[in-house]
Amino acid sequence: MKKKVLVITGGHPFEADPFFEIFNSFENVDWFHEKQPEASSLLNPEKCRDIDAIVFYDIPGIELKRNTDLPVKITDPTSEYKENFEQLLEKGQGLIFLHHAIAGWPSWERYADVIGGRFHYQPGSLHGINYPDSGYLFDAPQEISVVDSDHPVCKGIPESFTITDEAYIYPVLEDSVTPLLRSNLDFENSSNFYSSSLAMKGEMNSNRTWKHPKGSDLVAWVRYEHLSPIAYIQLGDGPTAYEDPNFRKLINNSINWVSSEEAKKWILSEKSNHI
Repeated sequence: MKKKVLVITGGHPFEADPFFEIFNSFENVDWFHEKQPEASSLLNPEKCRDIDAIVFYDIPGIELKRNTDLPVKITDPTSEYKENFEQLLEKGQGLIFLHHAIAGWPSWERYADVIGGRFHYQPGSLHGINYPDSGYLFDAPQEISVVDSDHPVCKGIPESFTITDEAYIYPVLEDSVTPLLRSNLDFENSSNFYSSSLAMKGEMNSNRTWKHPKGSDLVAWVRYEHLSPIAYIQLGDGPTAYEDPNFRKLINNSINWVSSEEAKKWILSEKSNHI
């Protein structure tokens, strides 16, 4: 039986046809697409009751405006949205976040906790720590190493593979995630990256006057909230990544895992270990 998958986009430009071809290539997936902000109305247990996995490739709660002095407009989620989202987690909805989705709802710390980190388009705070805007590096050739080859998300992925894709330097809540993949890029020195805030103001590929604390080399992980299995994959900026067979396999594996009984049993086991 095919997995029913909701794919959500919006808030960030991307090349639609090559991206959606990822899901067309999955023989085990029956998918449909909704764009923000309309997609928000679907994120409740009643409307998601027959959906096996939700793939987020969106940035809700933020409006990006390039080449202006105020390039980022932040909005808060409604109380109804928060309540519905929490109910999805309690129900055990499988969630997958890709690439820029980690920048979503920057004024709602709970969202960062659910994903396992946050990309800041402008300076912000997370868990009481003030951060500068996050950094990016386009078209970065990198070697990706599998941390946990036994995890179902890593099934069929070689111990290491190369990919050219955008990399981030940003806060990752490493203590709350189960690592899956690491990159060989140097995340200790922020001079290897560029300021996202400066880029939005029209100064591309610049780190003038900008520094960021040491970043994480994690590029994929899993975690859970309530009964929901959650996967995050940092890869996925454009067609080069979309076409990569390992990237596609990671997404397909994630769909299978977050919708599986195995994931639910893992959550219950993790919960019992923390009692």
